[in-house]
Amino acid sequence: MHQQVSEMLIREIAAGRMIEGEKLPPERDMAADLGIAVGTLRKALGDLERKGLLSRIQGSGNYVRSQPDVASVYSMFRLELLEGGGLPTARVLSVDRLAKPMDLPVFGSSSEAHRIRRLRSLGGKPAALEEIWLDGSRAETVAIEELSDSLYLYYRKALGFWILRAEDRVGVGQVPGWAPPEFGLAPGAAAGFIERTGWMQDGASAEFSRTWFDHGVARYVARLR
Repeated sequence: MHQQVSEMLIREIAAGRMIEGEKLPPERDMAADLGIAVGTLRKALGDLERKGLLSRIQGSGNYVRSQPDVASVYSMFRLELLEGGGLPTARVLSVDRLAKPMDLPVFGSSSEAHRIRRLRSLGGKPAALEEIWLDGSRAETVAIEELSDSLYLYYRKALGFWILRAEDRVGVGQVPGWAPPEFGLAPGAAAGFIERTGWMQDGASAEFSRTWFDHGVARYVARLR
């Protein structure tokens, strides 16, 4: 949890919503707003301090330090709540190893892929459905219990590679039939739609994903700096 909070705060700083020199709220207030324990928040703030994004001054408080190009496992995550931000979490619905369907673009070297379906929430609000296809050559098996909220973190720690760049194509799609009831849009309804191809550090493509997001809860945001 402290890593998720750390990543969320990195996103807030990178987006410019938390500016250089800004003083953060008192830790107890901040923890209450996030719905976490003070100890968890302090671990997250310690992580930001180590990355040079925070100055912690005894007796005064915590102050933002803006740093360009800080590595974040959510650096390519583009969905935000309509009001901005939102702590990303995910619940895995299913994981299956399948032959790649004909409607997928060409990616990876295997004829099979791991299909991972998830319900993504932002700030506790169900916001998006994700269907990620990981090329079968990257792992023989993928176990649900090993997956973290960030698949990119799982790729790094468990599979030994990382997604260095991605291409997103954004449009409108229909909510798939496997959408769980807690998702705010019914199957067949119009939703924001993202298709993404991701490439690894060696330039090879490793995954393709589809995301349907509830436009009443979240929006896709890309900022140029």
